[in-house]
Amino acid sequence: QVQLVESGGGLVQAGGSLRLSCAASGRTFNNNAMGWFRQAPGKEREFVAAISWSGGSTIYADSVKGRFTISRDNAKNGVYLQMNSLKPEDTAVYYCAADASYYTYASRYLRTPSNYDYWGQGTQVTVSS
Repeated sequence: QVQLVESGGGLVQAGGSLRLSCAASGRTFNNNAMGWFRQAPGKEREFVAAISWSGGSTIYADSVKGRFTISRDNAKNGVYLQMNSLKPEDTAVYYCAADASYYTYASRYLRTPSNYDYWGQGTQVTVSS
């Protein structure tokens, strides 16, 4: 059974940092793109960042560009999201996702939640002002 498990969420003051981790089990995703999405109360799930299978290509939402960094460690079957200069509007549940298709990298494709086949349960990030 494939599982994605996020960790690292919590409560932080505005301007602070958090590092989210996503550990995959049940299969490897070394040839698959992975991404982070978030959902705030009353809002739709939105794209945050994605990374290609090799890590050579990364994509970010405009709202987090320059503050967040996505990375992966294929040896550990994991993906990470370093979040700096956090703002109250970053408050949301953050989800890790994996694409079952191989070698995808197109920006428009990776920004679309429905193109991902596996999802974690989410981790809460709360940024206080």
